[in-house]
Amino acid sequence: MRFDDTSACDRFLRQLAAALIACVALSYVSSPCLAQTAMAIHFRLQTRETLEAHLKSFSDNNGEREALIRKWLAEAGCNPANLSEQALGRKLPPNVICVLPGETQQSIVVGAHTDKVESLGDGVVDNWTGAVLLPALLYSLSVRPRHHTLIFLGFSGEEKGLTGSRFYVEHLSSAQRERIEGMVNFDSLGLGPTEVWASHADKALLDALDVIAQASKLPVTVMNPENGATADSESFARYHIPRITLHSVTGQTWSILHSPLDKMAAVRMSDYYDSYKLIAEYVAYLDETLKPAPTPRGAARD
Repeated sequence: MRFDDTSACDRFLRQLAAALIACVALSYVSSPCLAQTAMAIHFRLQTRETLEAHLKSFSDNNGEREALIRKWLAEAGCNPANLSEQALGRKLPPNVICVLPGETQQSIVVGAHTDKVESLGDGVVDNWTGAVLLPALLYSLSVRPRHHTLIFLGFSGEEKGLTGSRFYVEHLSSAQRERIEGMVNFDSLGLGPTEVWASHADKALLDALDVIAQASKLPVTVMNPENGATADSESFARYHIPRITLHSVTGQTWSILHSPLDKMAAVRMSDYYDSYKLIAEYVAYLDETLKPAPTPRGAARD
């Protein structure tokens, strides 16, 4: 997760009381709510041991981090013809992209940044926890043919100003951007139960998350990291593409990011694995329910 200026974290903490007032837990009900829609959600899960082993394989070098995610995407079943890198220049590692073709060209982007800030901590929370989920989710969602084309994206240069995500979306054609029905971003997981940046999410994506949280009985809480914080999902919002960011940061854990405390020891594996289960089911549900935008989205916002 990126701060636009050095005082962003301080301003966030000063406004914590107001943020907590807005922090509401999504309610839990039993799984029959999905049954009431006559919808079966199909996905599978990697083992907790596999995820933990990948987390512990982190590197301090951003190029090595991208290479590991590319390697694990291939091992998770990404067809070599659909696995690519997108060079960014600026002496940054490339974006890594795996496309899981669906029945249509309508797409859902599943993204997380692979880079860490320089010289501060190991970057396990921010954002190795997100990057490691990319191959795990490919494994989860490739269990059956999908309606949407799913695009798994490891963004480079998030900590340099959302460089990789901006580059990716800016280099799409207008037709390609129109076909993206949702962008699901995850950043800094595992510090606790799943949080959602609701003030920077689209209603249809929030409503779908509510359905899955209720059905799965997995916790999701609203926590809006405002005032200088940003994420790769905002690169898509500039083009009116529906987006949502899931994270795990609270006022009590915010100081771990971009600090020497960002290490493997900060990750609570039970919460992290719950976030993985929730996101896998959530994306599978979006594949069944998202529909094309009724009108053209228009040009980028200033």
